[in-house]
Amino acid sequence: MSKHIAIIGGGYLGFGLAKSLDDSAEVTLIEPRSHFVHASAMIRTVVDPSLLDQALIPYDNLLKNGQVLRARAMGIDARGVTLDNGQTVKADYIIVATGSSNAMPFKPDGDDIEGLRQAHQRIHAQLRAAKSVGIVGAGAVGTELAGEIAHAMPDKKITLITDADRLFPTMPRKLGKALAGKLQDAGVTLLLGKRAANLQSLTEPYAGSLKLSDGTEHMFDLIFPALGSRAHSGLLESLPGAQKSTANRVKVDAWMRPSSLPNVFAAGDVADAGDGMTIIASSRQLPWLSATLKGLMAGKSLNDMKPYKPWGPKAPILVPLGPKRGNSFLGLFTAGDFLTRKLKGEDLFLKRYNKLLNRG
Repeated sequence: MSKHIAIIGGGYLGFGLAKSLDDSAEVTLIEPRSHFVHASAMIRTVVDPSLLDQALIPYDNLLKNGQVLRARAMGIDARGVTLDNGQTVKADYIIVATGSSNAMPFKPDGDDIEGLRQAHQRIHAQLRAAKSVGIVGAGAVGTELAGEIAHAMPDKKITLITDADRLFPTMPRKLGKALAGKLQDAGVTLLLGKRAANLQSLTEPYAGSLKLSDGTEHMFDLIFPALGSRAHSGLLESLPGAQKSTANRVKVDAWMRPSSLPNVFAAGDVADAGDGMTIIASSRQLPWLSATLKGLMAGKSLNDMKPYKPWGPKAPILVPLGPKRGNSFLGLFTAGDFLTRKLKGEDLFLKRYNKLLNRG
């Protein structure tokens, strides 16, 4: 008799895991949005809205055997998942992959895809009209956004602000140094080691002034907050033994279980498994989870299978600065424009994810 698997969240890990198990189990993917939001491409869509339709991919054709339920999970117990309409999805195994939030327009606020489209139109128009642009936060989103705007709209005066003393301080110094040099070559001003003291919004761009920790004040026609993601961990917080860590994430054990419920797993951004909140991390967790769940369904004991081994602090990262330039850390070395362009910058994985979701 086949097992029932409920996967909560249709992000990179959730939809990929559902697809990998579609032939092995009765899979239900629970996701309130009508479309997968391909976050890797959403930064470039700010400057090139023509890509938005490719970056928003419907779930309609994802599963051949299982089902995608457009609903919001409200509760979990050992027997299954309770939905916002009162329905219960019974499951032998439950995987929580509820992801994280970020500022508009990089991720939608809630499940409103049409609202996201409208926000993109509005913010693109604001960007086109702006002469000066401030970006607060120099992680992957902020750095890539600075590079995208500098490439597509070289007339803009762009300032990238971070309280760190260098770009990507947890990565090899060569990566941050190379990216800083290319941004400065493109006319981007870097303000390092300075914290914005008066951000008016953490969720969407706005026009105004920024007071920095060094006492200076800067006026911008448009300010993008890009201060990192916070996990959607509400479903997990009430489970027995669950413990939160940083950025709203929930700690998991060596087999990615967030609580004392043995059949509930957590993965992706919501799970603090020793990985960063990146697509690269999800791509490592996904095959482990898929193999582990198939082993459990075949009657193996979890303790007899290999525990999950995270990337650790030196996970690969790809940072394009527009379609032609950028730098990447690939585990053993730092790559420049050519490899970054070929691996990510040219296409941003758009063809790959449209194909994975069986679009058209």
